[in-house]
Amino acid sequence: MKSPRQSAFDILLKIHKDSAYSNLVLDAELDAQTLSAVDKAFVSALVYGTVERLITLDYQIEQYLTQPLSKLKASVLVALRMGAYQILFMDKVPDSAAVNESVKLVKNNGCSFASGLVNAILRKISSNGLVLPDKKGLYYYSIKYSCPKWLIKLWKDAYGEENAVKIAKSSLGGAETVIRVNTLKTTSDKLIADFASHNINCHKADFDENAVILEKAGSLKSLKAYDEGLFHVQDTASQFCCKALEAKEGDTVIDICSAPGGKAFTTAQYMQNNGKIIACDVYESRLNLIKSGAERLNISVIDTVLNDGSLHNSSFPKADKILCDVPCAGLGVIRRKPEIRFKDPAEVDKLPEIQYSILKVSADYLKKGGVLVYSTCSLNPAENEDVITRFLSENSDFESVRVLPELPRYGEDTDWITLMPHIHNSDGFFVSAIRRRIDS
Repeated sequence: MKSPRQSAFDILLKIHKDSAYSNLVLDAELDAQTLSAVDKAFVSALVYGTVERLITLDYQIEQYLTQPLSKLKASVLVALRMGAYQILFMDKVPDSAAVNESVKLVKNNGCSFASGLVNAILRKISSNGLVLPDKKGLYYYSIKYSCPKWLIKLWKDAYGEENAVKIAKSSLGGAETVIRVNTLKTTSDKLIADFASHNINCHKADFDENAVILEKAGSLKSLKAYDEGLFHVQDTASQFCCKALEAKEGDTVIDICSAPGGKAFTTAQYMQNNGKIIACDVYESRLNLIKSGAERLNISVIDTVLNDGSLHNSSFPKADKILCDVPCAGLGVIRRKPEIRFKDPAEVDKLPEIQYSILKVSADYLKKGGVLVYSTCSLNPAENEDVITRFLSENSDFESVRVLPELPRYGEDTDWITLMPHIHNSDGFFVSAIRRRIDS
């Protein structure tokens, strides 16, 4: 049987060598091992923490190397990163244990020749603590918050230095779990009482009584309340997006990029399961996630359709409401998906044209007087206000609609809103709305 640290080592080595997604590798490893709940929690914390702090950790290791980091064998580098993370960021792990167990890892994984190096470097990190560049600036913030310089610069240029630093800081340490109460089956008070009976602490969110915030919830899918379809997991920002849509009973709604379906589920609940929602995706496997979720939640108004959002679909009806939550860089959900911070900026630069094409096609399905909500989970003006501003300038038969007026804006007062983790206690999200003019 593997030790928890060996499991974490195997996961991190696979991520490093194969550029694999941490959540997928972690889930597969934990499913294959018979670890206790405590050990699984430790492995998860060590894996996610090491991945998200990668830039910071590599900077610490480099301070004590006489050779480039790239010259280290992958197994040695992974062991050093794990050890450094435990020393600097896991308060409950004694430094001596972090050092000794890291030395064991290199010995047990074919790298005994590096045991002295690992021991020496980690002891120096233990003695000297966290080391940062002397002068504040892009490089300093990059090292401190483990974000590439290009990303810090993007946020600084877009939102100012203070917001950029707070966004970067909020990208570390994971996110709270927020769920949406299935109002078709229960109430928030009943569900909270049910959670309490399972020793799960939770409370209603301030922004909506049907949103519940859970503390250290563990595996929600193992709960009876999950099987009974009494809730689905959905972050605050995503719930705000559904609120902005203002769907009502009897509406025809098209959810252009729907999978895995959370927004469609909440929208159906706003509609009292009365009307029609066409939920689209380009992959059949992802449509199946929507189907199974709707069945679990006892939602009957959702029809799934295999559809490419950038191509016009003549079979679609005219819709009262359209949700256009387009594929994006995900720069607002880094705290949930730490690898996103290491995206190639060239890939990010390609997205606005794709997003615009999906928006333009989607808007064609809208009735006169109907409203389309355009959203992303990215903090990048090029994907957000630039796209919606371009659309409005090129399509005079549409007008901007103010969304979520009760929420604070980070800067100037605009119809759209950029949700930020440090302001709205949510994922980073952009939400905007346009209406097809009745006189168009």
